[in-house]
Amino acid sequence: MIIIENDWLKVSIEKHGAEVRKVTHKKNALDYMWTGDEAYWGRVSPVLFPIVGRLKEDHYQLDGQTYKMSQHGFLRDVDFDVAEQTSTTVSFEFESLGRFTHVYPYEFKAVIQYRLKEDSLIIQWQILNENKEEMYFSIGAHPAFKIPLFENETIEDYHLEFTPVANQNVMEYEIKNSLLHEKGTAHDLSTIQLKSSLFANDALIYSNIDKVSLVSNQSGYGVEVMFRGFPFVGVWSKYDETNDTIAPFVCIEPWYGIADTADTTGNFKEKFGMNMLGVGETFQAEYVMKFK
Repeated sequence: MIIIENDWLKVSIEKHGAEVRKVTHKKNALDYMWTGDEAYWGRVSPVLFPIVGRLKEDHYQLDGQTYKMSQHGFLRDVDFDVAEQTSTTVSFEFESLGRFTHVYPYEFKAVIQYRLKEDSLIIQWQILNENKEEMYFSIGAHPAFKIPLFENETIEDYHLEFTPVANQNVMEYEIKNSLLHEKGTAHDLSTIQLKSSLFANDALIYSNIDKVSLVSNQSGYGVEVMFRGFPFVGVWSKYDETNDTIAPFVCIEPWYGIADTADTTGNFKEKFGMNMLGVGETFQAEYVMKFK
């Protein structure tokens, strides 16, 4: 486990998946991340690459070949190397080196950097195209935040706050049978009171959002996830239909990519939300988790 810390936060990160596993706030002694209890969901904050969500029938076509790939891709399940580390920052690297060409025919280098600034954790991704051709990919975050934070609270004591992109219509999507459907423009999206039934049909998914906050109505504690420039965000918890309950966490997921649409052609280059990277180019994006 790799530890970085400052006067506000102590963060524990696994080399496996370069995954944040724990964030402790030193000022209030609260642990903000989901515990990773496999009874609900064994992950905490996986990085999704080279797809986000599920492919239609779990396969795609590229340059005349068909490839199979499971939901969210494979980067969350590889071991990264530590490239650089200080007390408050750490950079993880992974180079494909031909190990995944049976499911993804591109060579790449992924760098994931974490750095602390006061009560915020800044996460930066870099994807380097190491091919002699254009490279197509998606990448996304999937951090899960523990709720409730206090024993005397319930899930219903929390709400979500949305900050839309200025002067843009927020589009809303839904998942049906693991595939994406557009619902249309989301009107008056600002605050949503948390309740289990929100996630009865899988994740809440939007475009043109800059920030999502998860906040306690009682204490005011919570987390802000800021991701200006990201095309999509998903908000998800694991729903138990039998008991009409959700797991004791909520994920706020900034994405550069999204699940296949129901009418997809299966052509990877034409996939909705796909990113293209030129020869020798590097994609870079970052988002911020602020713990308050």
